[in-house]
Amino acid sequence: MNVMILTGAGQIGMAIARRMGFGMKIVIGDKKPENAKKVADILNNAGFDAVFQETDLSSRTSIKSLIATTQGFGEIKMLVNAASVSPSQASIETILKVDLFGTAVLLEEVGKVIANGGVGITISSQSGHRMPALSSEEDELLALTPTDKLLDLEILKPKNISDTLHAYQMAKRCNEKRVMAESVKWGNHGARLNSISPGIIVTPLAIDEFNGPRGDFYKNMFAKCPAKRQGTADEVANVAELLMSDRGAFITGTDFLIDGGATASYFYSPLRPTE
Repeated sequence: MNVMILTGAGQIGMAIARRMGFGMKIVIGDKKPENAKKVADILNNAGFDAVFQETDLSSRTSIKSLIATTQGFGEIKMLVNAASVSPSQASIETILKVDLFGTAVLLEEVGKVIANGGVGITISSQSGHRMPALSSEEDELLALTPTDKLLDLEILKPKNISDTLHAYQMAKRCNEKRVMAESVKWGNHGARLNSISPGIIVTPLAIDEFNGPRGDFYKNMFAKCPAKRQGTADEVANVAELLMSDRGAFITGTDFLIDGGATASYFYSPLRPTE
């Protein structure tokens, strides 16, 4: 049997699983088993075949346990990494451990066992695109530093991270660079790997942001972006379907920004910072 790993029991991951996971075993990993069970129940009641396992993305041991469980069902053909914590949900340390380190480890460990013809998607964020450019040397460090040394990088030391939003932006920039680097290794298995950077997508995580300290910023962002609205999880799944299907067979190692034009507006018109 072909198997999909889904990390993160949220709306985006579930939307992608519903689009791509029929006929496969779907193994859902989330730090909150009650959330993973809820998604598994929804999928199973809709005709899918899903199980769940408590998984801590900040732990290599937990990630390897999830992979071992998955391999017990068959070949790993798909990875959908939608696990994340937002700037309003967690500390700087937690964001770096989960969104940055955890994603890097997951891509590395799954890349060791992904089946020929397999494909992976990790959900990044528009935030990584809004952050000022890093130097080529810093980008290379984020892409290639051994995973267990990542959090020791000078640019990720607490003294150089101003707040949780900055930590989140660094994590998402790192996601994009790790996808590029890991896609080369995945290619040795005949597999592909890409990332998607959504903008304001209506999910519980986004609602936390709307109600958090940057709520007015985000509401202004989707009000003034070209699309004039938030996005939906199914619109992210539309892009994932392209990337994960045979129609995306020539696409690997890249990031797709899907934000209704918010990033374009941030740099070149009405959302551009005045300071």
